[in-house]
Amino acid sequence: QVQLVESGGGLVQAEGSLRLSCAASGRTFSNPLMGWFRQAPGNERESVAAIKWRSGNTYYTDSVKGRFTISRDIAKNTVYLQMNSLKPEDTAVYYCALNTAGYNWSPSAMDYWGKGTLVTVSS
Repeated sequence: QVQLVESGGGLVQAEGSLRLSCAASGRTFSNPLMGWFRQAPGNERESVAAIKWRSGNTYYTDSVKGRFTISRDIAKNTVYLQMNSLKPEDTAVYYCALNTAGYNWSPSAMDYWGKGTLVTVSS
């Protein structure tokens, strides 16, 4: 089993910044893909950003490109999401997830999920 624990959510004003963290523990995989997802009330869960664990290659949904940065600390088994220039429409519960095969970052492909952390952006 894999445990993913998110932290760093909170309330921030528009144009502000937050950094989310996701600490992974338990079973390890050779080259997983880890991602951040979000779900706003009434909306489906959507992909935000992802990173290949070994190469560090990153992927972003268009709406966050240039504002969000995903990174990982291999020694700490932790993935981060630096969010800058936040907008009210970024308000959602943010989830960390892991895909063991390492090549698909759609929500339906993820194998393990954290419980989420709430990000609220006020206008």
